Amino acid sequence: MNKENLIRWAPHIHSGETTSKIMFSVILALLPALFGSIYFFGPYAGKMVLVSVVSCVLSEILSQIIFKKKIRIFDGSAIVTGILFAFVLPPQLPLWMVALGGFLAIFLVKELFGGIGFNIFNPALASRAILLASFPMDMTRFYPPFYYKVDSVSCATPLAIVKENLGIQLPSYWQLFIGERAGCIGETSALLLLIGAIFLLWRRVITWHIPVSYILTVAFLSFIFKQNVLFHILAGGLILGAFFMATDYVTSPLTKKGKIIFGIGCGIITFLIRMKGGYPEGVCYSILFMNMFTPIIDRYTIPRKFGSKK
Repeated sequence: MNKENLIRWAPHIHSGETTSKIMFSVILALLPALFGSIYFFGPYAGKMVLVSVVSCVLSEILSQIIFKKKIRIFDGSAIVTGILFAFVLPPQLPLWMVALGGFLAIFLVKELFGGIGFNIFNPALASRAILLASFPMDMTRFYPPFYYKVDSVSCATPLAIVKENLGIQLPSYWQLFIGERAGCIGETSALLLLIGAIFLLWRRVITWHIPVSYILTVAFLSFIFKQNVLFHILAGGLILGAFFMATDYVTSPLTKKGKIIFGIGCGIITFLIRMKGGYPEGVCYSILFMNMFTPIIDRYTIPRKFGSKK
């Protein structure tokens, strides 16, 4: 049975939205941040996105041939995965690593578990976690915006500066908002990401429950523990993760209550990793961790059929 049909018992009403329509909307929503990544980090960022998308699409074709399934590359899901995967990579990552990550995202994380609708983890984030464990030096080498226009050396992200007490001047709130800071190529501009997020909310591709509960949880914990609230919202990958990663249909809960629980869990884990973890950023691992609990959350939040036992 299709997972979407489990949210309510019969009768079911078809909304008219297909996978391809949904994915096309997500691609449109990602375009502002995509153009922003090329503006801030140069043509190489565009090459990274292109290589990632091509790798994901070819990996999907290959895996569907190997597993003797119908070729379904035109639904757009592999393209979305490719863009999102590139978005969570640092500038100047070797293109062969980008291609490897695209292959792992599709073949290992998605298709090996049965394809779209059956993967446990978000493919883009799971692949990023694998690359981070395999190539930690390359995956943590960041560059400032416009580094490609002048001779520049690698630098720390705003969260790393705070976590490691480097004594380096932090970007202003305005710079954090528009994207003039070091970071992964698609996460730096909160402004451009929010434009895409508003579009997805308007199109009803996503709902507010996960991103709002996620961001508010991080904000609340930052306030309680006397951290800079606005800094923690803008400085890392929270906006990208909350609106474009945590809301993945397959790996997030179905009900409104479940989505809020999921978002709160992501927020708590993100804040804990930022404060006490070995990495300055916790968005990737928090979403992957909560992905594991999605079936349990669904089990206890999806309405029961009358007369059935829980």
